[in-house]
Amino acid sequence: MIRLNNIKVPLDYDEKTLLRLAETKLNARGQVLTTRVAKKSVDARDKGDVHFVMALDVILRGDEQKILSRLPRGVQATLAKPEPKARSLSGARFERRPLVVGLGPAGLFAAYTLALSDAKPIVIERGQDVARRAAAVESFWAGGAFNPRSNVQFGEGGAGAFSDGKLTTGISDPRCAQALRVLYECGAPEEILYLAKPHIGTDRLPGVVKTLREKIVALGGEARFETRLIGLEIEDGRVAAALLEKADGTQETLPTDSVVLAIGHSARDTFEMLHSLGVTMIRKPFSIGARIEHSQKMIDRSQYGPAAAHPALGAADYKLSVRLPNGRSAYTFCMCPGGSVVAAASEVGGVVTNGMSVFARDGENANSALLVGVEPEDFGGDDPLAGVRFQRRWEQAAFQLGGGDYRAPAQLVDDFLKGVKSAGCGDVRPTYRPGVTYTDLSACLPGFVTETMRLALQRMDRQLSGFASPGALLTGVETRSSSPLRIQRGEDCQSVSLTGLYPCGEGAGYAGGILSAAVDGMRVAEALLSAHGGAARE
Repeated sequence: MIRLNNIKVPLDYDEKTLLRLAETKLNARGQVLTTRVAKKSVDARDKGDVHFVMALDVILRGDEQKILSRLPRGVQATLAKPEPKARSLSGARFERRPLVVGLGPAGLFAAYTLALSDAKPIVIERGQDVARRAAAVESFWAGGAFNPRSNVQFGEGGAGAFSDGKLTTGISDPRCAQALRVLYECGAPEEILYLAKPHIGTDRLPGVVKTLREKIVALGGEARFETRLIGLEIEDGRVAAALLEKADGTQETLPTDSVVLAIGHSARDTFEMLHSLGVTMIRKPFSIGARIEHSQKMIDRSQYGPAAAHPALGAADYKLSVRLPNGRSAYTFCMCPGGSVVAAASEVGGVVTNGMSVFARDGENANSALLVGVEPEDFGGDDPLAGVRFQRRWEQAAFQLGGGDYRAPAQLVDDFLKGVKSAGCGDVRPTYRPGVTYTDLSACLPGFVTETMRLALQRMDRQLSGFASPGALLTGVETRSSSPLRIQRGEDCQSVSLTGLYPCGEGAGYAGGILSAAVDGMRVAEALLSAHGGAARE
């Protein structure tokens, strides 16, 4: 099989189009049997010529090496490499079953890697299983009670379960392809294997997550919901047991010498517990700001020009960043085409926003986080939990500004730029539930963040026409873009201060999204298996 790279493909292509392109590019008329899309992205740099760029895997009749030896000039083609196989390690021996804390992407993939290697992990999750969790979240969004144990941040699937399900990452690791393959095998759409910007959608993620958990259980693992890690027993500098608490308040001491800590970036009580035990943690930069909403049709026109309505393109996305004269930087994050802004609080008395899209991305609005970088020096404290307190301060301010009932404070972009309070809705109808309160966001954001966002809006409008349109809507606050701390670990993926503790994923400060968290979970599980005598299977 030959991998044919960098092929320009019209928007209205079909299988015959790809076959003809492969024959022409490879100078192999009549020799191409089939083609398969290996990679696919949109090139919209020239709005008058929006098209796809693809890599094709081509099966031919004839000598592949001979065809490659006589490629026309400028054609990029090589023998296709086999897909990387999932790595498993055999021979690991555990006197006590390993414990995985958290069923977000890092925890799921750590547990799956352990289960594949016959380690029979026990996995605990403070929140509910994904089905009951989704019902609790929907009830809260509809105006019902907030559940601090099971919400958008906590529960099976992690925070990513209520998002766009983006699978993009900046890391280069063969485990990325392995993780995508596992997600596909668990029910994710096949296109995640080849799209340049794959996503699953919040409507399809629950089924994928449930299937992966069922695979873990079928391999000998155990999943316990509404079970929280509240302490660790330590003997001679290493983990000896984990103290667990169930929803009814009953406690259990679970003997174990291996704890994979995949707690997510919002497990603040767990951070406090670890700090009290002397586990080494450091402050880490993160970002805060607000969600910005526009008409999706406006974004489509700005990105695709006359091709905006073409059905092959779908909803357009964007990614913007600026460095500003005040020395700060701002950027857009977790852009959700055709999506909605969601209530993502994890504590009573705080408002947190996030964004999500269903797979079809067919909503009226587009949204993304508009964020400003925050450095440890901005936290107002030098201990590892200073960033947590910084987050909480502005989340509580947003709660009060919104009315004290989990409505979110919102402001039109034009009013935000002028520094005046908004009185009502503009061109963009808010999607946040349980509702918004029109106000002045400067009351729930640090002054330097407000200043930087105002500068950034005007500069970003030059990158994406309409970004700073007067009727666009800002909804605050977004504080959970990443963890505010890092739990220090060594090259063996263990805590530098506590043997047997394996921090991983986004909460521990080692990932930044679903795919990178999944990869880190795999990496940490492999390190744990190796530490217990595991060796790669042939």
